[in-house]
Amino acid sequence: MTSEIGEVGERGGRGPLGELGERERAVLAMERRSWPGPGAKERAVREQLGLSATRYYQLLNALLDDPRALAHDPVTVNRLRRVRAEKARRR
Repeated sequence: MTSEIGEVGERGGRGPLGELGERERAVLAMERRSWPGPGAKERAVREQLGLSATRYYQLLNALLDDPRALAHDPVTVNRLRRVRAEKARRR
């Protein structure tokens, strides 16, 4: 069974087994950046990745559960996992 992230990785230029694809790395790189104001990140996602904001956040959420993403960028993934967990606690 292939995960959604794996499918995107294959279309987006997946590296050797066990590595993130090009699109997956680009999503994590977007999350490492700081953004000047509302809408700037969503605009960059559309222009640079060709994804809607909704699709981007779906892929990002799946990436946070992918051990390859944690191995690639543990600081970003752990920060985003903490943010996600805090939002879940507030609900």
